[in-house]
Amino acid sequence: MATAVSDLDPSFSPIAEAFAEDRQVSRGKMFGAAGLKVNGKVFAMIVKDRFVAKLPKARVDDLVGAGRGERFDPGHGRLMKEWVSVPARRASWLDLAREAHRFAKGGTR
Repeated sequence: MATAVSDLDPSFSPIAEAFAEDRQVSRGKMFGAAGLKVNGKVFAMIVKDRFVAKLPKARVDDLVGAGRGERFDPGHGRLMKEWVSVPARRASWLDLAREAHRFAKGGTR
């Protein structure tokens, strides 16, 4: 990864470190938060102490339906259909980040 992980939210460091060797992954900003990008698209970030990932709408629907996350609201009152916000259960963050990475690269879940 082109940028240091030390300037990211400390709770996000394990996620950033997991992608550190991937030359296609870089750091970027979206919704005022620093996160990880692939192919120019942010796929994972921390916003207000919650992990936020870009996933297919059906996957977001599944996570919300199972009570594992909420649709992400970047602050303007409009819920994002392909973004999920997950509370501080960090064990699941890495798996979701990997899914988001594949989705943003153009793959499937």
